[in-house]
Amino acid sequence: MTNGYDDGLIDANVSANPSIHDIIDQRYSRRQTLFGGISALTVATLGGMVSACGGDGSTLASGTGTVVNAGAAMTTRSGKAVTLSGSTANATAGADAWTQVSGPAVTFDTKTSTTATFIAPSVSASTILTFRYSASGSGGAVTADTTVTVQPAQIDFTAVPKSLDDIVKVPDGYSVTVLYRLGDPINTATSAFANNGTDSGYSGRAGDHHDGMSYFGLAATGTSPDPTNSLRGLLVLNHENITQAYLHPSGATSTGGVRPEAEALKEMECHGISVVEIVRASSGGAWSYVQAGTLNRRVTPLTGTSFAGPVAGNAALRTAFSPTGAAGRGTINNCANGYMPWGTYMTNEENWAGYFRRETGDVATRGGSTAKANVALARYGIPEGRAGNYGWATVAPADTTSTLYRRWNITALAGAAADGTGDFRNEANQFGWCVEIDPFTSTSTPRKRTALGRMNHEGCWAGRTVIGVKPAFYMGDDAQNEYIYKFVSATPWVAADASPSDRLATGDKYLNTGTLYVARFNADGTGTWLPLIFGQGGLTATNATYAFADQADVLVNARLAADVLGATKMDRPEWTAINPSTGEMYCTLTNNSSRTVANTDAANPRAYTDPRTNGTVTNGNANGHIIRLRETADTTEAATFAWDIYAFGAGSDLNPTNINLSGLDATNDFSSPDGLWFGRTSNASGLVNPVMWIETDDGAYTDVTNCMLLAAQPGTVGDGGTRTITNTIGTANATQATRIGKAPGTTLRRFLVGCKECEITGIDTTPDGRSLFVNIQHPGENGSPSNITSNWPANQSGTAAPGVRPRSATIVITKNDGGVVGL
Repeated sequence: MTNGYDDGLIDANVSANPSIHDIIDQRYSRRQTLFGGISALTVATLGGMVSACGGDGSTLASGTGTVVNAGAAMTTRSGKAVTLSGSTANATAGADAWTQVSGPAVTFDTKTSTTATFIAPSVSASTILTFRYSASGSGGAVTADTTVTVQPAQIDFTAVPKSLDDIVKVPDGYSVTVLYRLGDPINTATSAFANNGTDSGYSGRAGDHHDGMSYFGLAATGTSPDPTNSLRGLLVLNHENITQAYLHPSGATSTGGVRPEAEALKEMECHGISVVEIVRASSGGAWSYVQAGTLNRRVTPLTGTSFAGPVAGNAALRTAFSPTGAAGRGTINNCANGYMPWGTYMTNEENWAGYFRRETGDVATRGGSTAKANVALARYGIPEGRAGNYGWATVAPADTTSTLYRRWNITALAGAAADGTGDFRNEANQFGWCVEIDPFTSTSTPRKRTALGRMNHEGCWAGRTVIGVKPAFYMGDDAQNEYIYKFVSATPWVAADASPSDRLATGDKYLNTGTLYVARFNADGTGTWLPLIFGQGGLTATNATYAFADQADVLVNARLAADVLGATKMDRPEWTAINPSTGEMYCTLTNNSSRTVANTDAANPRAYTDPRTNGTVTNGNANGHIIRLRETADTTEAATFAWDIYAFGAGSDLNPTNINLSGLDATNDFSSPDGLWFGRTSNASGLVNPVMWIETDDGAYTDVTNCMLLAAQPGTVGDGGTRTITNTIGTANATQATRIGKAPGTTLRRFLVGCKECEITGIDTTPDGRSLFVNIQHPGENGSPSNITSNWPANQSGTAAPGVRPRSATIVITKNDGGVVGL
């Protein structure tokens, strides 16, 4: 046979020796299973790289047998935990083997010689991220790439079934840790909590009825703020009220109608606010509170406060304790909250009126029923003949000069100074405000922000801050047939104020001067903000309902001013929340038993009979709804808005034509929405299509389930349409047109169900969204020391705890794989 010269274009080797392709094929037939496929791998060669790309994106190269495998390509969603797994043969990878090549930058949580973990970043559309795995072989550096395709965030958990069990339930794949309970000591001088009614010293302990709450990041050491730190921070939370019976050995006592001073002091100190340091051992470790935290403090009804804004120093605030009307004493019934853009905490005084005693005959002493003081007290729900919650005004203190208890009696004393400085006739005017607290300065005095008006303040949440635009703060007045408000600052937003050196002074800058508005909702889906300005809209000294004296009088009596302006009466406005992507404001309207067929309107459209399993019924709007609005031109300075109703509370078994208007089913039906909050913009739950969390405080549906927490991705104003429903209560019926958002479907689902007789309230996350804080309020509230109706949280581990008294507590929920909660 003659072999001609063909410049290598012919195969002249007729031996049986294997080719390199045979070697590669043989190697991968053995190793493919081990490596989980060959989607991204590289083989080193003696003299460079010869690559072949498979249809699945794999990369192959030939050489000495060194193999680097970056693992298969994968698809995930924003907020999910991702683990990259690499492997090698005849090569060595270092601790920094993994690097990112392209796509939105991620922060690696962990990196080893084989794995790397991170949280998939927020994206608005399908996005490819490329990662490179590097090792060293006999021929030098060797790399292989893999891709992670990230889809937009989406709530992703199996809905928790309704439950009447005495335990907090969350979805599979999540864990609950009890973090901070009633009575937990917050300094080293305070003893451990006995939980048998003998404990005292609550100024150094966690209070009762945990409610609104915010997390403030701390630097790794010291007391400086670090808003990015998710491992160490301050938890600031309200203590709205008390379950009185459990605070004492055998319940509350009195002798001849006089309460013991020690009991009353304990009850007062259980109200207010906690500031407590919390830490996490690592990104996957356990949370705990720091008993000896430098910034730990309690703010109670006994803590000194000050007034700021137009009402500070006004005659309406003068008392025997504060003759100048500039100083205050304490805060009470603190329900929802607000996180101010400059890093402070806003607590809100809600059902404060009930604590005051007002004796029969006081109307006459003050000048008769038409006297301004009596008109105002009646409008705020303090009629004469009222005994006052818990009877604190009856205490005869050991220190006869003390006014700590006497101040709860607002009866005007005959012969005392008419300006109020000789008694406590004006004490009620010192409450009903938004109160700002600087959590990073433990010696700071809380400031009551009077420009935001006086009412049963629920939430106070800032709209989106835009440089050069005046910020707005949205608020609800939590009582039946009350109103929704916003305050627009007189000062345009300055970016540097997000991290000021004097936080309360920055609060002065934005909150002392501006305009308070109240909302009127029109039937056509539009709305108007009506300004509460003295001299405008009937807010004058000649008004027949109430003769307003000045702007301070308008703010002290904001309810009366809103009445005059013609604001829309709502079904108990509770928490407010701002969608960080759209700027839309959401407000929970928890329920309204006084809503009738005759007085519905487009924004409060339902009046119906809601049956209970025990044969009784609730009439009115028993299950509540969530309304939302979008400011005209998307600016917080707008005077008008568009609105619709995001979701209607209802049992899934109720009439879908006239009651269950949102088409709720067993995975998402709810009643009495209360707490409301959107995810933070520092993680995927608060970006693109943010997660909204809904908490319930229910009486209408508790025959079927305990209160709950739901997660939603709620769409936008106007994504639904109009509907006309028929309301029926007894023999009365009438039609009502309204505006309904699109049915939420699977974008709303139940995330948590609480223990017996509790309310779910208070919510925040760490900046990374991987730890969710929730408050469980008044478990077992209908019980007593002789009839304990819940043993939570002592039984949260699953072990029965018979005889143990329940305690309000903060829990922290984490995802077992370390991802963003809810996604």
